[in-house]
Amino acid sequence: MPHPTQPPDHVLDLFAAEGVLEPLAGGQGTSWRAGDLVLKPGHDESGAWLAPIQARLAVRLDEEVPRSVRLALPVPARDGSLGVDGWAATRFEGGTTPCRDLATLRATAHLLHARLASAVPERPAGLDDRTGQWADAERAAYDPELALRAAADRPEPGLADLVGELVAGLDAGTLDHGDLGREQLVHADLSGNVLLDATGVPFVIDFSPSWRSPLWAEAICVLDAVLWLGADDGVLDEWRTGTQRQAMLRAALFRVFSDIPCDVGRYAALGIT
Repeated sequence: MPHPTQPPDHVLDLFAAEGVLEPLAGGQGTSWRAGDLVLKPGHDESGAWLAPIQARLAVRLDEEVPRSVRLALPVPARDGSLGVDGWAATRFEGGTTPCRDLATLRATAHLLHARLASAVPERPAGLDDRTGQWADAERAAYDPELALRAAADRPEPGLADLVGELVAGLDAGTLDHGDLGREQLVHADLSGNVLLDATGVPFVIDFSPSWRSPLWAEAICVLDAVLWLGADDGVLDEWRTGTQRQAMLRAALFRVFSDIPCDVGRYAALGIT
């Protein structure tokens, strides 16, 4: 009997996927390998704008000599669509290992976002159509009143107080978030989505697009590394003052809302507020 979360036969057929299906570790544990493809659920047509951008940049990065950062290449279905019943495909990269080193993750963020700034000079209209818990969490992170209202509706004990403290830490001058730096297309979920290829070059998967400051995206990467990858929480010290603190407060708001349910005590123990 098929596993309930594996891609159904008609999805495999449309992507011309061949080979034995095998689940892939990492991320949310929902991706599957079939031959030279990786299939992942959670794709909707509102994100179709991203695949051509990602494909062009992936090819360009692979043409660099020497390579410094790489990006997973989207693969269309046989009918030309980029998603089939919520499933999307990228080219499988063999010989990779998960990257858990925070210094490498941060360097990857800098390299990727520098390339994205050149490749995507204007905000894609498709970003406005995003839905789901991550899109909602991002909006709350940048709208204090929305954050407070959303927190009041959550059942986790202490979450409303934690969000109130995070919002209270936002400087009045950053409420328009302009001083966090120039906004551009960023990957908002890098930690856990960077592999090292067979030659040691960072290979970025599961692009989570946002039009925000690269500093905010880096703050999320640092926070996630502490929460999930075993990084020493001492790395948060450089994020406790100034502009970096403002970026980290918004990163924490984003994660608190995107985690369902949220382990409130774990965030509170980090003393981010």
